[in-house]
Amino acid sequence: MDWQRADVSVPTRAPTGSTAAYVCGDEAALLVDPAATADALDSLLSDRTLAHIALTHHHPDHAGAVAHYARETNATVWARHGRAGAFEAATGVSPDRLLSEGTTIPTDAGPVTVLDTPGHAPEHVAFATDGTIVSGDLAVAEGSVVVVAPEGDVRAYLASLRRLHARNPDALLPSHGPRIESPRETCARLINHRLERERRVRDAVDDGADTLDEVLDAAYEKELTGVRDLARATVLAHLEKLAVEGTISWDGQRAAPNPAD
Repeated sequence: MDWQRADVSVPTRAPTGSTAAYVCGDEAALLVDPAATADALDSLLSDRTLAHIALTHHHPDHAGAVAHYARETNATVWARHGRAGAFEAATGVSPDRLLSEGTTIPTDAGPVTVLDTPGHAPEHVAFATDGTIVSGDLAVAEGSVVVVAPEGDVRAYLASLRRLHARNPDALLPSHGPRIESPRETCARLINHRLERERRVRDAVDDGADTLDEVLDAAYEKELTGVRDLARATVLAHLEKLAVEGTISWDGQRAAPNPAD
């Protein structure tokens, strides 16, 4: 099944400056991630009957036009099970139905299957059809994905990447940047990047850095102007992962090596 894409300009920290919305189907279509109203998206929808609206996750740069398109089309609005309240707070729309792992959303092009892919956000999901997966902010063709505290979870993010790697899809359709034609290689690259960042964080703690900012300065060897807040929240997410695993101790203020490790 073919997904049609419209890139929508929206305030976002992603370097593309836009979020991709995807549509599957014609007479009973599914719209994923309407970040904002846009001529390109309106054109994509103009000769379709929109039956369903869903999000990979409800960060502001993905959810801004859910209310508009739901109101204009009377489409069924889906939200992640257990996150309906957060969905409504983000979109202004009370969801009609809830989805979770294995849910199928019917379109005239065939069923779209929901995959749990948390990590970047707790409610993050992907949408699979045949060998193609709309992957949201799980993966990018170049660079890396931000996984930041308090809602980002590095352990879950790595598990989601490994799961996608094991599925070995033909292509990934990301929210930011170009179509990913080599999903396994991309997943492996992103896993290795995240583990290398974790190694730097752990080494910083082992070498005596104990506050969040000290660990940040030791773990990053590049200029962070304009992105220091994201890097800081990333380091915090790694500290939380390492603490859960017992590799270090972290009380929210101070980090220390775990003598038992």
